[in-house]
Amino acid sequence: MTEAGSTEGLQQERLDKRRLAFQQAARELFIEQGYERTTLAEVVDRAGGSLATLYKLFGNKEGLLDAVLAQSRDLGHSVVERVAAQGLPPAETLHRLGAELNAIYLDPPNLSVVRIVIGRSICDVDFARSFFDLSQMKAKLAMRALFRRWADQGIALNGDPEMLADLFLSLLVFDFQIQAVSHGFMAPPTEAQVRERTDFFLRGAGLAG
Repeated sequence: MTEAGSTEGLQQERLDKRRLAFQQAARELFIEQGYERTTLAEVVDRAGGSLATLYKLFGNKEGLLDAVLAQSRDLGHSVVERVAAQGLPPAETLHRLGAELNAIYLDPPNLSVVRIVIGRSICDVDFARSFFDLSQMKAKLAMRALFRRWADQGIALNGDPEMLADLFLSLLVFDFQIQAVSHGFMAPPTEAQVRERTDFFLRGAGLAG
C-alpha cells in the first residue's frame, strides 16, 4: 500500500469510529431525554469530535436519527429466522420465539426507540412506512415463511398458515405497543403468562401435540 493509500485508510478508520461514537451518543441521549429535546451540541459533547464532522457524516439531525434507527430495525426477524432454522417441533419453536421476542420487544431501550418512531411518524409518513417495512414487516414475513414451511411438511394447522403466523406475532406485538404508548402504566406480561398464551395459541392452531 502506498503512503497516500495508508493515510486515506487511517482517515476512513477514524471517520468510521467517529460515526459509531456519534450514533451511540445520540441513541443514549434520544432515549434519555427524547429526540426533540436533544441538541447536536449535546451529542458532540458526549461523543467527542466536532459539529463539522457530525454534519459531514450525517448531514443534519434527521440524518443522525436515521442512522440511529437503522441500528434498531431488527425487531425480531433475525430471531425468527435463527430459531426456525433449528428445525424444532412447532410447540418448542413457538415457545422459544415467544420468550425471545417478548424479551426484545419489552427491552426498555427498544421501547424508547419505538416511542421516537411513533412521534416522528406523525409528520413523516414515508419515514413511518420505511421503518415498518424494515422492521416489523420483516419479522412478519419470516414468521409467515415458518408457518408455510410447516404446512408444506404436512403438519396439520387449524387455519391458513399466514393468518396463524400473524395471530401469533400479534400476541407479542400487542404488549410491545401497549408498553411503548403507556410508558409502563400497564404491567408487562410475565414469562409464565407468555408461556400460557403460547400454549393457548398452540391449542387453537392445532399444534399442541
